[in-house]
Amino acid sequence: MYWLVRAVLQPFFHIYFRLSRIGREHIPADGPVIIASNHRSFVDPFVIGCMARRPMYYVAKKEIFGYHPVLSWLLNALGAFPVDRGAGDQDMIETAKAILARGEIVLIFPEGTRTRPGSLGHPKRGVGRLALETGAPVVPLAVIGTEDIRKGWRVRPRKVRIRAGRPLRFPQVHQPSPALAGAVTDRIWPCVRLQWEWLGGLPPLRRVAIIGAGSCGTSLAVSLAHAGLEVDLGCRTQEQAAALAADRENPSYLPGVRLPDSVTALRASELKLGDHDLVCLAVPAGALPSVIAAHGENITPRTGVLVLSKGLVPPLGSLPSAFVSERCHARAVAALGGPSEAADVLEHGTSLILASLDRGFACQLADAFNTAGLDISLSSDVTGVELAGCATNVAALAATAAATAGPNAAGAAAGKVFAEVDAIARRRGGQPETFAGLAGTGDLVATLVAPSSSDRRAGELLSQGVPPGEIKLMVRHAAEAVDCVPLLAAVARGADLRTPAIDGLTALIEGRIEPEQWTATVTAPARAKPTRPVRAA
Repeated sequence: MYWLVRAVLQPFFHIYFRLSRIGREHIPADGPVIIASNHRSFVDPFVIGCMARRPMYYVAKKEIFGYHPVLSWLLNALGAFPVDRGAGDQDMIETAKAILARGEIVLIFPEGTRTRPGSLGHPKRGVGRLALETGAPVVPLAVIGTEDIRKGWRVRPRKVRIRAGRPLRFPQVHQPSPALAGAVTDRIWPCVRLQWEWLGGLPPLRRVAIIGAGSCGTSLAVSLAHAGLEVDLGCRTQEQAAALAADRENPSYLPGVRLPDSVTALRASELKLGDHDLVCLAVPAGALPSVIAAHGENITPRTGVLVLSKGLVPPLGSLPSAFVSERCHARAVAALGGPSEAADVLEHGTSLILASLDRGFACQLADAFNTAGLDISLSSDVTGVELAGCATNVAALAATAAATAGPNAAGAAAGKVFAEVDAIARRRGGQPETFAGLAGTGDLVATLVAPSSSDRRAGELLSQGVPPGEIKLMVRHAAEAVDCVPLLAAVARGADLRTPAIDGLTALIEGRIEPEQWTATVTAPARAKPTRPVRAA
C-alpha cells in the first residue's frame, strides 16, 4: 500500500506542487534515522516522504485514528502511528524505538502540532529524548509552501520546497533526564530553523530597533525586553541616549521604570537597521516624513516594521502604515491600536489590536507581545485601526474643548467627530466593527480617563483660547489630534463627505472662531436644506 500510494502521489506532487527537494543526500540510505521537521499542513508527511527512497514512519495525533475505521487502517498502512499530544506518551516513544531498532526512518514534528502562519513554533523535548535513547542520527528538515494549500476541501496548487541538513549524532543514554532531553532538543531545533530560513521562511524575532524614546517607545522597549528580545532604543539626541544609558531610566517620559539590561540606548542615527528583525516607529505621525527620510533606505527586505503613530501624515493626510510601506522595502508593515497609556501598560497590562495585511508577520508580533504579558487581537483592517486611532484622539480633543458648555456638549462633540471619522474610514474600506472595538471605543475611554492624556489636556487649553502653537509647548507629550484635525477635514473634502463637526473644530484650531462659537455649534439644530418650490402643472 505504501509504495502504491507513493507511486501515485510523487508525480502529482512534482507537477501540482512543483516539488523541490534539497539535501536528499543527507538522509542515510540505511539504518535508523530520525527526521525532525517543522509542521504546517496535513500534507507534510506525504511530501516529506518523497525525500527518502525507503519507507518513512511518522507520528500523527491520536484523534485522527478515531474518525473512521477505514481511515485508521489507511493511516497505519502508510506508516502513521498515534501520539497523545500534550502528554508524555510512553506508547509513542516505545513504538518509535521499535521502528528505529528495525533500522527504519521515523518522522517527528517537534512542535507537536501544525503551526501556521508566522515563524516556527516552540519544540517539545520528545525528539531529544528519542535521539538519546536510540542513538539514531537526527536529520533536521524544513518544509515550506504547504501552509495554505487547503481551502475547505480544495487542495490548491502551491510551490512546495523541502530542505534537509546534515545529520546530527548524539551519544546513546538509556534513561536521559528531562533537562538533558531538552538540551538536545535545543541543539536540534536551531538546525531545523536554519533550513527554514534558508528556504525563505519567516525568521524569529531576535533584535528590535525602536525609533523614538518617548513614553510609547520606552514602554515598548521594556515590554519587548521582557519577552526576551534584544532592544536598541533610538533617541533623538546623543545627550538623551547617554542619560538613559547611565541612569537606566527615562524620567522625562516614564519615571520610575527601570530599563532592562537587554535594552541599549543610543542615538537614532547610530542604529544599524540591517541587523534588526523588527523596526518600531514610535514617533508622532508628523515626524514620520523626517524619520523615513533618515532611516527608510536602511530598512532591509528581511525586516518587519511596526508603526505606533496615531494620526495622519502631513501634508496629504496619508495613513502612517501606507506612508511607511511606500517608502521602504520592509517585508511587512503592521499598525498597533487600542488603549495603550504607557505607564499603565507596564503596571496592569492591556488589550491591543494588531493590524497587518501579512498574517504571518502579525502572528509573529502577537506571540512576542503575548510573551510580554499583553493581550493581542489580530485584524487585517489596517485602515480601520489607524483611522480609529485618529477618531479616538480627535474625539477626546473635541469633548474637552466643548466641556465648558456642559457634559451634553462634550458628549455631542465627541460622538459627532467620532462618527464622521468612522464615515471616512468606511469610504476607504474600513470595517465598522473596528470602531466599535479596542481600536475605537476602547481607546477613546482610556484616552478620556487617563490622567496624562495629552489630547485631553490640549482640548482644555483650546477651550481657554490658547493658540495651537502655544498648546504644543504647554502639553508635555505630543498632542497629535491638534495636527490631525485639519488633515481629516481635507481628507473628508477630497472624499466628498460632509463633516461639520470636524470642520468646526478645524476652524477653532486655526483661530477662525472663538471657543464659545464652537461650543454653540455643537448642540445647535442642523439647518434644513432649502427645497425648491414645486410648480403647479
